Amino acid sequence: MITRLSSPTRHLRLMPRCRAQGFTLIELVVAIIIIMIMMAILLNRVRYYQEQAEKTAMEEVAGALQSALLLQYGQLLTRGQASDIAALVSDNPMSWLQKRPRTYVGEFFDPLPNSVVDGSWLFDLKSRDLIYIPRNHDNLRPNKEGKTWIRFHVTTHYETSRLPSLQDAPPTLTGILFEPVEPYVWF
Repeated sequence: MITRLSSPTRHLRLMPRCRAQGFTLIELVVAIIIIMIMMAILLNRVRYYQEQAEKTAMEEVAGALQSALLLQYGQLLTRGQASDIAALVSDNPMSWLQKRPRTYVGEFFDPLPNSVVDGSWLFDLKSRDLIYIPRNHDNLRPNKEGKTWIRFHVTTHYETSRLPSLQDAPPTLTGILFEPVEPYVWF
């Protein structure tokens, strides 16, 4: 019996040509670039949503302070201490809360110290305003002073009587609000 030895080159010629398995260098670079672009888009969206969440958390604290203000107001009225309502305007609103937010850092005199961390609430003893300093403020328009923080204070609204017989009566308190010192644009 004669065995036929085949040469390695002949064997390769008989095999169908197939592409080598795996990525080429160009395909690998294109895939990495696409992944990097997708990651950049994702990180941008994550930062945007973090800023929206921070704004919502700030407005939640402001809403809790408005509710606490109304409770203080009602408490003064039921005790017959309506004359003390004016003191609410200069009081630190954080003192009305049973539990202060963990982002509240305390009371300071203006100008603010550099040690205050972004994302914090603080009470300005000079202006008697509660200030929120945002951590993410890419979409917050600076205020008139050019600062990217939001100041809140208590305002009272009085109304004089329209009846001719009560023209000399003192104005009546018609509303008390915890509101921004100046309107802010955030988003």
